[in-house]
Amino acid sequence: MVFTLKNIASVRFLVSLLLLWMCAADVYSDASHLISCGSFYRTLNDLNLQRPPRRVLLVPLLSRDPHTTESPRWSEQPARTLEAFYRNRFNANVTQLRDVWSWTDYFQQVDQIVRHSPPFDRVMFISHGGFDGPVLKNAVFWQNFKVTGNKGELVQLSEAQPGLENELSITYDVEKNRVFSNYMVTRWPELAPMKSSDILRQLKGLEKQIQPLDNACFQLYCSPERLATSPEEQRGYRLELCEQVCREPLFDQKTSVEISPERFFHFTKSLSSLVTADGLIFFGSCNPGSAAPEKALEPDKTELLINSTLGGGPHKSYVHLISAVTDRLTAGPIGQSSADDIVNRIIMFETGRPQRNLCIVAPSGAK
Repeated sequence: MVFTLKNIASVRFLVSLLLLWMCAADVYSDASHLISCGSFYRTLNDLNLQRPPRRVLLVPLLSRDPHTTESPRWSEQPARTLEAFYRNRFNANVTQLRDVWSWTDYFQQVDQIVRHSPPFDRVMFISHGGFDGPVLKNAVFWQNFKVTGNKGELVQLSEAQPGLENELSITYDVEKNRVFSNYMVTRWPELAPMKSSDILRQLKGLEKQIQPLDNACFQLYCSPERLATSPEEQRGYRLELCEQVCREPLFDQKTSVEISPERFFHFTKSLSSLVTADGLIFFGSCNPGSAAPEKALEPDKTELLINSTLGGGPHKSYVHLISAVTDRLTAGPIGQSSADDIVNRIIMFETGRPQRNLCIVAPSGAK
């Protein structure tokens, strides 16, 4: 069978219409996320833990939940509260990382600290997070643009969580449209700070300006007569679909999420360097101590790390994974946690008060 542009456009249009009517899947939920990871101690004296803490490092990560109007600096307030607590209660020396907007910011500051100061008894992260650890805004840490023969390619690697590598690939035929090719050659560095969805929107906008429509295709699917057969509230969507499927694309875009052992172990190595052998790593965010849901098929993309073989996994939770790799006592809340929850759980832990929603994992060699 010979596929013409018209045939391809027909298939793409029908698929697009089908997708228009599809409903989004329900968000996965599992009651086991709120079940305790298991008690590893009865009192603080049962833990191989430096008490009282003498040196504390606070790591407020700056980011905003896109579904709220909160300040991206929300984590600095609980950090100030904890700084006062450790100084007043234990007379501890407290250090705080500043302006950590990306993991590059984190690693740059940690490198300086490791070089010039001894390790800490406590390292406390305060951030948004999930089953695979603390989350920052997805930021590009590597990109490359090259032209080989008639093929142009832009590749970007980015991460929001250490060890989860997001790859964006844009490829195109350099001979297909000279205006587009020249744009990519001269403007590709400007795409680095943009979200992949914004990059697609910008390139599609350029494509719309410089790539002509197939008028026969457009009249076939979006002529006034055709539009009249659609409900009025759907005509705008139909026109938009026609704009897409009746214009031959100038580029292909692919995105993927993969585990990067190199990036993950770079992060865990920094933790091992920061924390004393009898110290504590605490992740103050949502779900680092929640039990990972059992997956009969492929792991959910938000639980790639804890369901991987990293550190002898799969692991029950993120704190289990980090403890196994760093050989450090590691703790984190079970379930959803507000800023106040994070502060309260740390204070309750340090003062020896029992609590249900905190997962504490001792290294395998600890008593």
